[in-house]
Amino acid sequence: MEEENFSKREEKIWKVVTRAAFFKELKKLGFLAAPMVAVTVSQYLMQVVSMVIVGHLGQLSISSVSIATSFTNVTGISPLFGLACALETLCGQAYGSEQYHKLGTYTCSSIIVLIPICLPISAIWVFMDKILVLVGQDPQVAAEACKYSIWLIPALLGFGVLRALIHYLQAQSLILPMFLSSYGTLCAHILLCWTLVYKVDLGNVGASLSLGISYWLNVIFLGLYIRYSSSCEKSRTLILNEIFPSIKDFLRFALPSVVMICLEWWSFEIVILLSGLLPNSKLETSVLSICLTTTSLHYVMPCGIGAAVSTRVSNELGAGNPQAARLAVYVAMILSVSEAVIVSTALFCCRYIIGYAYTNDNAVVDYVINLAPLLSLSVIMDSLQAVLSEVARGSGWQRIGAYVNLGAYYLVGIPVAAAFGFGLHLRGKGLWIGIIAGSSVQAILLAIITFFTNWQKQATMARERIFEGTFSAEQQLA
Repeated sequence: MEEENFSKREEKIWKVVTRAAFFKELKKLGFLAAPMVAVTVSQYLMQVVSMVIVGHLGQLSISSVSIATSFTNVTGISPLFGLACALETLCGQAYGSEQYHKLGTYTCSSIIVLIPICLPISAIWVFMDKILVLVGQDPQVAAEACKYSIWLIPALLGFGVLRALIHYLQAQSLILPMFLSSYGTLCAHILLCWTLVYKVDLGNVGASLSLGISYWLNVIFLGLYIRYSSSCEKSRTLILNEIFPSIKDFLRFALPSVVMICLEWWSFEIVILLSGLLPNSKLETSVLSICLTTTSLHYVMPCGIGAAVSTRVSNELGAGNPQAARLAVYVAMILSVSEAVIVSTALFCCRYIIGYAYTNDNAVVDYVINLAPLLSLSVIMDSLQAVLSEVARGSGWQRIGAYVNLGAYYLVGIPVAAAFGFGLHLRGKGLWIGIIAGSSVQAILLAIITFFTNWQKQATMARERIFEGTFSAEQQLA
């Protein structure tokens, strides 16, 4: 009887401890996620601001900048973003292991890799007009788009350095300087873009130049903070003879990471291109662009939660705390589901007015109302896969994530979109069903992998990677 009472008391104590640990982790994630959402929003708005300011110059300007933005995102921004995400694993786990000097070494190594990669990307941008004409774009629009992209090359270089610095600070949970820097840069960008486009009369060129200046301004702000802040005193140390060996470690995660991210980003561009082949393509493309813009605006929320859980998971694995890493994933998923349900419900309730935020065309508005239930479902799946993808990067599963995205979007998502959109004549609705199918498969597969993960083994592998460098690609897939 006494043993039974002792067992019950122990169970009660464990529940209290678990509940306390849950709310403690919830607080940590909240303090990380909220400012990371703000950072992501500010960086996303920089391109939106440029688009809005240029949009008042006329139809040629807005169409050329839209095409140039899409082209540069696919060929330049997404690859650099994906490569830099390798630092989520390396810097996060190094910080958790208290190997602070490795953060500076890994970050420097990443910049050494990212800058040269900008050169072939820049060459593609220089000849963008010829590429666009080959795929059937209007020559005048292609010429303007090419001019915009050429003057955007300084922004490409700045973006690569900026992403490395962001992951360096994120790994240490130093979010406030990123928040202040991002919003200071956004305010400066609004004024600068307006001045260069209208007052200096540079048009599209002014918009691309302002982006470049703004990215580098953000780099300078963060660079000064890293150089002079006592918070970075230990982690900004560089050991020169470790920089080039660290490049190999960086590439081991960067290559699968860029594949993982680009496969996902490019699939949405493919679906938008498919919409141009549908009957009444202007209507279909307009509606899908509205849906994609809406989901992209929402995506910053789960991205902020994902960035927070990636930091927590990588830090705890590096520190050898597998249970804490697992708890962080558990808490992040609850946050993600809660946020997704709230947003999707609000989106469905506002379905009759969403379209009017983008256009006064009744045909487009009615079409958006028809797609609202699918849009709400898409928000839920996006939230889940965004957080789970960040868990994968924080844990170092980029290669597995690449395989998952390949299967989810190119073996399921795009074929389903083509079958429903063209075969079953559901048009834009069918294409969006394909997007949902891809993100659903991605979320399910990543959830299964996460559920069956041996966190103790992952923590051991993280410690080996940081202290001994014995981690191998075969171990990653084990």
